[in-house]
Amino acid sequence: MTTVNSEKLSSARFAQATDAFVEVFTASVDFDQRMAQQDIEGSIAHAKMLTHCGILTETERDAIIQGLNQISTEIINGEFVWSIKQEDVHMNIEARLTDLIGIAGKKLHTGRSRNDQVATDIRLYLRSEIQQITAQLVRLQTAIINLAEQHADTIMPGFTHLQVAQPITFGHHLMAWFEMLARDHERLQDCCKRLNVMPLGAAALAGTSYPIDRFMTAELLGFSRPSANSLDSVSDRDFAIEFTAAGSLIMMHLSRFSEELILWSSAQFDFIEMPDAFCTGSSIMPQKKNPDVPELVRGKSGRVTGHLVSLLMLMKSQPLAYNKDNQEDKEPLFDTADTLINCLRAYADMVSHISPKKENMYQSAKRGFATATDLADYLVRKGMAFRDAHEIVGLAVRLGIDTQRDLSEISLAELQTFSTLITEDVFGFLTLEGSVAARSHIGGTAPNTVKAAIETARLTMNQ
Repeated sequence: MTTVNSEKLSSARFAQATDAFVEVFTASVDFDQRMAQQDIEGSIAHAKMLTHCGILTETERDAIIQGLNQISTEIINGEFVWSIKQEDVHMNIEARLTDLIGIAGKKLHTGRSRNDQVATDIRLYLRSEIQQITAQLVRLQTAIINLAEQHADTIMPGFTHLQVAQPITFGHHLMAWFEMLARDHERLQDCCKRLNVMPLGAAALAGTSYPIDRFMTAELLGFSRPSANSLDSVSDRDFAIEFTAAGSLIMMHLSRFSEELILWSSAQFDFIEMPDAFCTGSSIMPQKKNPDVPELVRGKSGRVTGHLVSLLMLMKSQPLAYNKDNQEDKEPLFDTADTLINCLRAYADMVSHISPKKENMYQSAKRGFATATDLADYLVRKGMAFRDAHEIVGLAVRLGIDTQRDLSEISLAELQTFSTLITEDVFGFLTLEGSVAARSHIGGTAPNTVKAAIETARLTMNQ
């Protein structure tokens, strides 16, 4: 009689027990158990398909489904006992199922391998995580739109090279953030198209000799279709890399937002008041209000980018098909998803309570000669070549610097010493309000344009 080591479902091939250290070193159950519900979902669909194809009886199917549902409840209630000896989430669940229902539990693995099983579980898991990430992303987009709507006409300096460039509105600046997130949203949805392909049925690498119906399983699990090549099915991790790349872009955007919030909340800028609930104090300096959430998010962007590089390096030299290297795909992927959800949630809650200091923003825009380009444009409309206008405005700015006055505060007589084309109407272009109002084309900073952009954004989000 052949005997099988019941402690470990895959041990019959070996004459010696696995080294104790190696058993721990190679096990993944400590982290892949978070895919338990997806593993159970996939197994239930697989059992239904096997029954439909005449490979399992209806009695065996019902016992399997009942047993898997019981295991699901045990896991949810924290009653399930995980064992390193069973290596991973799949073998732990299968071992428990066999304990519960006997030989029918051993039949569940017919027509599949852990290779296609884990590839399916990861896709199911990631599909669910993307839904949660998208929900938080939409919350943040909504918070940005709401704040932008309140401040569509709040004037602030726009910067290039972190130097005052031209006046813009705070609402316009916020809507630039929205556009970044809108692209992130599109990337996540596009990622789902390639993610939502089912590998189950590819088995170890060559498919299976059993008469399975992969289209049925794909439909049961909500996949758009079964995968087309068994070798690629079990070894592909493009979808994980693509997701992490999209996540890296999201975190890069949040890091840029963070940098601006940190600068704006400093005493040197003093453009905004950060909500107390998202800041901390100093252990030694009682006056401090540190923007810890933006700083931490800025730091976590490097974490996610690191995961992207890790996954790329993991896959770069792997031959077809599945290799044990791929066990290392899960922790970077899981942490990326967790980091995205948490950072987006924190930002969505925080942005809603940011208070801009309108007067400080306005005065900062006045100090930087932000309407210099408007004066140049004014002269061009009067018939002057732009390069000549640029030179004249430079002279006017020099006068303003020397006399500590904004362009709008220099007298008409003084301006006319630089060009006789300048007349009384110039002051309508040199005010901050006139400057932003003049940029009323699509994509411009004029308050009416910003409000139109907000309306369009709301419509787009509701589609």
